[in-house]
Amino acid sequence: MYLREVINDDIPEICKLPKTREELFYCFPSAVYPLSEDTLRQSIETRSDSTVVEIEGRVVAFANFYRWKDGLCSIGNVVVASDVRGAGVGRCLINHMVKLGFEKHHAKAVSVSCFNQNTAGLLFYPTLGFRPYDVEQRIDYNGNPVALIHLRRQL
Repeated sequence: MYLREVINDDIPEICKLPKTREELFYCFPSAVYPLSEDTLRQSIETRSDSTVVEIEGRVVAFANFYRWKDGLCSIGNVVVASDVRGAGVGRCLINHMVKLGFEKHHAKAVSVSCFNQNTAGLLFYPTLGFRPYDVEQRIDYNGNPVALIHLRRQL
């Protein structure tokens, strides 16, 4: 596994990572399925530390920070290719983002948010030291109320 900053050639590959409308909602709630290159580029331009995981030259995961000030870094747009889930890719990516938050941005805490329907995510983040601290009501792509659970990992 190789972690690196996003380059322009990665954009089309990242757009293919969310395979369903639901997967895209989990990683990019404001986007319309399928994820367009323009939408992704706009997001990357307003965020920090956009990072990919590459395996054998293939982009298999992506994340960035949507907040990186006032002692808090918030990880967003987390997506891992379905065929490599459970192989340590997500763990590697999130640990890398946490390290960037604490070391590069001098954060006192790093947060991530996960929708209530994303059981795999809700079970995954606590294994990396994240603990829930807030719940926010949101509306999903079908107009249904859902819970966005905010988790935080302290320095």
